[in-house]
Amino acid sequence: MADAIDGFNFEQRHGKARVRVGRAWRNDDGRYFFVEWNVSISLLSDCVAAYVRDDNSDVVATDTMKNTVYVKAKECTQQLSVEDFAIELAKHFTSFYQQVHTAIVKIVEKPWERVSLEGEQHNHGFKLGSEKHTTEVIVKKSGALRLTSGIEGLALLKTTKSGFEGFIRDKYTVLPETRERILATEVTASWRYSYESVLTIPRKPLYFTERYLDVKKVLVETFFGTPKEGVYSPSVQSTLYDMAKTVLIRLSDISSVQLKMPNLHFLPVNLSSKDNTIVKFDDDVYLPTDEPHGSIEASLSRFWSKM
Repeated sequence: MADAIDGFNFEQRHGKARVRVGRAWRNDDGRYFFVEWNVSISLLSDCVAAYVRDDNSDVVATDTMKNTVYVKAKECTQQLSVEDFAIELAKHFTSFYQQVHTAIVKIVEKPWERVSLEGEQHNHGFKLGSEKHTTEVIVKKSGALRLTSGIEGLALLKTTKSGFEGFIRDKYTVLPETRERILATEVTASWRYSYESVLTIPRKPLYFTERYLDVKKVLVETFFGTPKEGVYSPSVQSTLYDMAKTVLIRLSDISSVQLKMPNLHFLPVNLSSKDNTIVKFDDDVYLPTDEPHGSIEASLSRFWSKM
């Protein structure tokens, strides 16, 4: 909400960004669990006086926000999802400080994965994976909640069962039509949960971690199709829509999905001179390039969703 100051509308927020924290838990059997989070906090609060009257008495110091992340991580004695940690942080800021009416917490979880050696999972060994788990939580003092999670950097490629035909052709078009090409992308996905209050979220431990894995599984399975037969993709647009639709069909507590899927090109290579052909393309040799690349994105939501 804007404040009227000196004849102007004034809006403000302040926070702390890139607070990095690693948290390890150990079970009674000696098995470790580990996460690394990059936390950003933004508070909407009644501290206009700091801007217009040199009065900091209502300001929550950003250094205090940083310290709060570490204290709350310490207080979480049981392993929890990144979503639950973000909610705990946001609830703290809106309940502990009278001046704060809304807290926005964004977290990116680094993809540390347990190492397997000789077919057995290591008790305390981890390696860095690829795609990242993200979340954004908005909590108001009333307990109203907006919870969004996502995936960044989900790289997918299939070597066949993809084409692109029937598009507009004009004097600038040189792209040939094809029913046989590589389809590659790096998916950025975000989805909003239907829970609208901190009181309504599931109390099952690691529920949102499981949901993240569910969404990733749906996206991957829809992109590739069955292991032996696959599924044909007539365009990135068509595959994107099928992926988003399948998430909403299978997961009832997700109200909307947004997908960004750049078309990372693998260009057929033909090399020849006037005397002879050096390399003849036969669906086997490609030039990988992502500059420039196609940019395709869309969102899909249930009719009652508040996108």
